Amino acid sequence: MISYSNNFDKIEKVRRGELSLRSNLEYFLKKIEAKKNLNAFNFIFNEDVLSIADSVESKIKSGSYGKLAGMVIAVKDVLAIKNKPLTCSSKILQEFRSIYTATVIQKLIDEDAIIIGKTNCDEFAMGSSNENSAFGNVLNPVDESRVPGGSSGGSAVAVAGGLCDASLGTDTGGSIRQPASFCGVFGLKPTYGRVSRFGLTAFASSFDSIGAFTNNVTDVAAILEVISGKDENDSTSSNKDVPAYSKEINNHFSPVVGIPKEYFSEGLSVEVKNAIENFIEQLKENNITVKEISLPNTEYTIAAYYILTTAEASSNLARYDGARYGYRSQDSSTLLQMYNNSRSEALGSEVKRRIMLGTYVLSSGYYDAYYRKAQKARRIIKNDFDEAFTQVDLILTPTSPTVAFKIGEKSSDPLEMYLSDIYTTSANLAGIPGINIPAAKDKDGLPIGIQLLSPQFAELNLLKFSYFIEKNLLNK
Repeated sequence: MISYSNNFDKIEKVRRGELSLRSNLEYFLKKIEAKKNLNAFNFIFNEDVLSIADSVESKIKSGSYGKLAGMVIAVKDVLAIKNKPLTCSSKILQEFRSIYTATVIQKLIDEDAIIIGKTNCDEFAMGSSNENSAFGNVLNPVDESRVPGGSSGGSAVAVAGGLCDASLGTDTGGSIRQPASFCGVFGLKPTYGRVSRFGLTAFASSFDSIGAFTNNVTDVAAILEVISGKDENDSTSSNKDVPAYSKEINNHFSPVVGIPKEYFSEGLSVEVKNAIENFIEQLKENNITVKEISLPNTEYTIAAYYILTTAEASSNLARYDGARYGYRSQDSSTLLQMYNNSRSEALGSEVKRRIMLGTYVLSSGYYDAYYRKAQKARRIIKNDFDEAFTQVDLILTPTSPTVAFKIGEKSSDPLEMYLSDIYTTSANLAGIPGINIPAAKDKDGLPIGIQLLSPQFAELNLLKFSYFIEKNLLNK
């Protein structure tokens, strides 16, 4: 296996005859088998990928290859691939195979990326630790006694563990950025609407975003460039022009960076706080303007997020009833009993909890007290960001209040688990993009991530500054 720093290096080595894509795929397949205890994958496409690699290699040698030619990508098991399993890591979909392919997956395939398999995740993308999967826990490759974060834990581990070049995850309230932080990789959540959600199994439709995990900013930019754009199958997808991210990330950009004081208060671990403050000093030493700002309604983010997302989940998951597809209970004598038993037997405890919460806040007599107020809170949280971005170009925060915690440490306290998302949910409420950058490590060598946020559709600025950080601060 010849080492490379990004996908473009790989293509050049294939063209020079220094690297065989088939041998590269075989390397990854062997490593996945050797690291199967990490439980990062639900399914491996062994029978497909080697022949696809041969085909892509022929295209590269002939000069007619796509933008992602030869990149080996794993995808979260909530994204549809025709004739492949689509389980969402849930027993209720354990035998289900998709009848079509998600737009993002088709875009990757059209640009000659190789899809190696589908990754484990929290059931229906509901969780912050990847402990809520019917396929079992995913382990953090940095310390296997710790969680990888969630819900896209398998996708983060696949990249951090060197099991693929890059992966796709989904981010409803931090499910890309938080596991990226815990595992020490880059993880980008795009602006809501930048990437089509067609073929994504919905958790909370007005929050869900699809993004990438990688080991470098160059690959993040290349993937985002491919998967972005208007899709006639998704009315919420944006028709805004997609910049040539991969060509423009090395253009100079010296932003004014805002530091929200509310993100450095009680609940942030001392080591994480110190690491972020040290990083801010490094920015100042590199002549980056840093300015304290306020996001005054930050305290409402977790409450608003969990009211609104559980309400949407309650509605979206009503389709899993045992009647049309998926698991059906055999212990039923009436239709209503079949509905009850199928959902009770096949859905996990966290999914049930969120469905019940969502049904409650939408119920008669409580809609105004909870759901309507949460929608108003969402608006004022977005207004906070709009105001902040009149003063600064980017906002820098911790990604998570702690490093990766021990498996089982927070399982018995849902509220404490939900607070793991305290710094990430605001971006989903506001619909803005965010990226995790693996910036430091704690005394035990566990990764500490910083989060950068930008205005809607300003991913290019995020990537330019992330690229500057990668080249000038992380590699020293």
